[in-house]
Amino acid sequence: MVKDAPPRWDRRMQQRLARGEAAALGELYDRFAALVHSQAHRMLEDEDAADQVTREVFGHVWEHPDAYDPRNGSMRSWVARLTHREAVRRLRAARGADDTDERDDELEQRVLHATAAARADYIVASMPAPLRAALELAYIQRRDYRQTAADLGVTGDEARRRLRLGLQLLSTADARTPAGSSPPGHGPAS
Repeated sequence: MVKDAPPRWDRRMQQRLARGEAAALGELYDRFAALVHSQAHRMLEDEDAADQVTREVFGHVWEHPDAYDPRNGSMRSWVARLTHREAVRRLRAARGADDTDERDDELEQRVLHATAAARADYIVASMPAPLRAALELAYIQRRDYRQTAADLGVTGDEARRRLRLGLQLLSTADARTPAGSSPPGHGPAS
């Protein structure tokens, strides 16, 4: 398999969407709607606006499946970029065309924070249940690794391993990047 080739699921999904298979859109929606809505809600801080962005993103995917370019990343990252773009467009429209540089910096920080938070949500939801359970016990229920191990019925070393791996996965959600580059997993704009 070529290193930069998109996953098989992404290629099949694009082909199905291009053929106009409504079931493909439903499958894509089931897979990514929570990510889209969460990212839009965090950026816009408005439930109705997040619902509208979600509809617009999936409408765009349905109408323009060939706009997805596998060379720019996965189908998931493309959908996340569409969400990001639409939410930013809405934020800028709400603030008016005469934003100052200071407001642009504030907007960029808000967008980066929201993107990292949405990624973290997606990572936690996608991680294996044993890692997620360990993180929930340690960080939501405030248990130390010994209590976490006892609650999970594993050794202390295994609880520490799960927590360390879970935190390593979550650390990839940090959207702070050098100027001019995209947040992790978002690749160049398509």
